[in-house]
Amino acid sequence: MASVMRRGGRRGKRLMAEMNVVPYIDVTLVLLIIFMVTAPLVTQSVNVELPQASSQVVDPGDKEPVIVTIDAKGQIFCDLNSNPDEPIDENDLVTKLASVNKYKPGTPFMVRGDTGVNYGRVVEVFALMQAAGLSNVGLMTDPPAKK
Repeated sequence: MASVMRRGGRRGKRLMAEMNVVPYIDVTLVLLIIFMVTAPLVTQSVNVELPQASSQVVDPGDKEPVIVTIDAKGQIFCDLNSNPDEPIDENDLVTKLASVNKYKPGTPFMVRGDTGVNYGRVVEVFALMQAAGLSNVGLMTDPPAKK
């Protein structure tokens, strides 16, 4: 009689060959939420209030422009820097701009200057860019506000 119970007990326990995907869906949704929250924080940019002027839009062509930014404090930032959110040393700026100009000729160079920055500082940055061998540098502006 004991052997009959053992067989009956085995028959009731079947192994499941299906994979439970609910935990994987939960992990995926948590990762999706984390990426959605952190993505705006990872955006690399320096907050600059550009001067307003009527100008034509310049087509950079196939090459992405190198942008040198001067914030209201007069600090220099460059998108070539390993961390574009940190100020770049003037000597490093000249070296990086010269190497881009040498190895990628025809690359457009632009300056983003805050409206509150001293004009003399902008001229200093232009002199640094000229020292790097750049002869054609553009200025970035915002279109004027419509009244």
